[in-house]
Amino acid sequence: MLSYPSTVALSSRTLNHLADLIRAERTRRRGRWRRLDAGQQALLALAHLRNGDTIARLACGFAVSVTTAWRYVREAINLLAAHAEDLNAAIRRIARLAYAILDGTLIPIDRVADQRPYCSGKHKRHGVNVQVIADCKGRLIWASPALPGAVHDLTAARTHGLIDALSSVNVMTFADKAYQGAGGSIRTPCKRRRHRPRLSRRQKTVNRHHAKIRAVGERAVATLKGWKILAKLRRCPRRATAIVQAILALHHVQTSRNPR
Repeated sequence: MLSYPSTVALSSRTLNHLADLIRAERTRRRGRWRRLDAGQQALLALAHLRNGDTIARLACGFAVSVTTAWRYVREAINLLAAHAEDLNAAIRRIARLAYAILDGTLIPIDRVADQRPYCSGKHKRHGVNVQVIADCKGRLIWASPALPGAVHDLTAARTHGLIDALSSVNVMTFADKAYQGAGGSIRTPCKRRRHRPRLSRRQKTVNRHHAKIRAVGERAVATLKGWKILAKLRRCPRRATAIVQAILALHHVQTSRNPR
């Protein structure tokens, strides 16, 4: 078996934050001796989330069993997910923005036994639906819990209460045609209907400006998928929500200028 050194493109502040959470949890549980200390466990989990390294590869690199590596990663993900912002906290920050951008993305998964709910007709693949909110500069603000990939973006937004929450703080939110008919403060491009005249020049101009604004929101999706674990989830899709929330918590630590 060959091994080699590698890097994780994250700051030491992120590592220390996760290590502190793990250390506090170990103290609370008063558990027995662990093979890896809190810092090593945090590094193992970050390598899995950021680089997408497999559990077997990490187990070899950290000289632990596959079962131990899997348990360490799961524990770290659960701790991070528990500290992620909920929608109410995110809305308080969004209320201070000039406008927000709402978009949905599909995170690919392995094929599962119950395939139909996770098969996205739009993307022609299996996955889970995650709703993403970005600010006017494309920075990731919040990501929703995962729903099966067959769920439409508008249905997903309503399920999570995003439309009502955004409208309650009266923040103009730009979204694509998938959110047509959402109402509230959601703004979508003009859509041509069958058996109706083509879009006017003014409507086309509005759509072009709308697309320019909405395109910035793709940066937030790219930020989320920059964590290689989301390139294709090779685990139970029910774990997708915890993984997305853990990544959201790490992202806020990584980008925060005044971490707690």
